Amino acid sequence: MKKQILAGFMAVLLGASLAGCGAKSGSASADSDVDYIKGKKTLIVGITDFAPMDYKDDDGNWIGFDADMAKKVAEDLGVEAQFVEIDWDNKILELNNKSIDVVWNGMTLIDEVKNSMECTNAYCNNAQVVVLPKDKADQYKDAESMKSLHFAVEAGSAGEDAAKANGFDYTALTAQADTLMEISAGTSDASIIDLLMAGAMIGDGTDYPDLTHTLELTTEEYGVGCRKGSDLAAYINDEFKKYYADGTMQKIAEKYGVQDALVEQK
Repeated sequence: MKKQILAGFMAVLLGASLAGCGAKSGSASADSDVDYIKGKKTLIVGITDFAPMDYKDDDGNWIGFDADMAKKVAEDLGVEAQFVEIDWDNKILELNNKSIDVVWNGMTLIDEVKNSMECTNAYCNNAQVVVLPKDKADQYKDAESMKSLHFAVEAGSAGEDAAKANGFDYTALTAQADTLMEISAGTSDASIIDLLMAGAMIGDGTDYPDLTHTLELTTEEYGVGCRKGSDLAAYINDEFKKYYADGTMQKIAEKYGVQDALVEQK
């Protein structure tokens, strides 16, 4: 009788062990970000207010080149794209905490980003440019002459990196758009922002007609950031290739005036 009880107990243990092994072997699917996103039916996109990449229309909906591309990818995944404004300086933390699924906001592919995230291939070219009042632009032709100025930059951005690299005095703010307000208010002399944003937000016909961009401090490329090791980056790369080949990417780019910045997707 004791032997029968012992045999039964060992059978239960063996069954539990096999069940555990079965669960472990199925964990590859659980580790897939693509499956995770499909399962929860949402692609949560981390952004800042950054025209022409991500910004709100008159009805409060997020639009822009990056926003429209993210919506297209979400549609192909069979999920809904949800946009969440983040503190750009905390983008890596937000991603790792799964508060967001991607950072998709004209993100420059610098070493810190590439080491901390699984990044897509580059999809747009860009530069960091100095923005000044039009009536003062002729006074500052190079980086050396600009060292007397006080700059406004976005915290954690390529603009802040450019300010540091050139030894500029600066204040770090939450968003690039805020840096333009600083110049307009007279609390900063200049700012450093993305060339694509400058093209959309300053000059004639914009809210900042008295501002202009001058010196290009850097050249760079944009990419989308996913969690380190995520299979989502490869999925988005395949989507980029498809959209580039069928003209979808070009069409969306033309809508927001960034077609000349597109990087060919091979």
